Amino acid sequence: MSAAFDMTGHELDNSTDPGSHYRAIASAIDLIVESYQDQPSLDEMAAAAGMSPFHFQRVFKRWAGISPKRFAQFVTLGHAKRLLDDDESVLGTALEVGLSGPSRLHDLFVACEAMTPGDYKAGAGTLTIRWGLHDSPFGRALLAATPRGLCWLSFVIDGDEDAAVRTFVEEWGAADLVRDESATAGIAARVFAFGPNAGSEKGDPIPLVLRGTNFQIKVWEALLRIPTGRFISYQDLARAVGRPEAPRAVGAAVGRNPISLIIPCHRVILKSGIVHNYRWGVRRKKALLAFEAARLGKQA
Repeated sequence: MSAAFDMTGHELDNSTDPGSHYRAIASAIDLIVESYQDQPSLDEMAAAAGMSPFHFQRVFKRWAGISPKRFAQFVTLGHAKRLLDDDESVLGTALEVGLSGPSRLHDLFVACEAMTPGDYKAGAGTLTIRWGLHDSPFGRALLAATPRGLCWLSFVIDGDEDAAVRTFVEEWGAADLVRDESATAGIAARVFAFGPNAGSEKGDPIPLVLRGTNFQIKVWEALLRIPTGRFISYQDLARAVGRPEAPRAVGAAVGRNPISLIIPCHRVILKSGIVHNYRWGVRRKKALLAFEAARLGKQA
């Protein structure tokens, strides 16, 4: 099979057969489903599809909607859940699905389900999330928390609380969602307490529960390191996470931040200094930045 490449060495898509990609991706999916216990590499999946790894990654994501690695994770996760449901131990499950040990299984569950294998085994896969709407200095906010910590913080846009709830449910609808303002009032008070111990109680940080791809979580962790009152460009953030060539991918991860304010995605601006693109409204982003700058100046 011949292939054409551009000047950067990336394979061009010259296929004229509308079914060729379907057959190639179907072959790769067969490999993943049948051999997931061997944890096939991207090169092996691409070889099954008859493509270069770079081209395969792009085509697979376009056809399946997720990356091949993410698809393999969900296949592995599905088998792991069945084993845990059948009362297999966490260690036994990890080894059975081709992972090196419980820590790898733990990482898989946290990345895909925001719970540990032990939590899944104890609760038969049901994650209870309590949520509520609360007033804040920056408008109405929706907060949600699992027993392990805060998993969602969004702002109501243009007074549309129903839309805010729908967005939250789209993200966490597989869990048991319980509206309970009394349960979330305490954490809301901590989040929006802008005194000397803002966001903490006895110096302890607010625990967060994050669910996303490894890349997204890496970007969100980098956001947590941006000091109050400071800005960073998408390019600088991309360099900070070791992906200087991918500021757009970093920007997409910033836009998917599920815990506003605490994970300060509002501190990312264009290199030109222009403030734009905030999931909860540009006006709110400007207000947050102005508030932090004023607060920092007052403390100084």
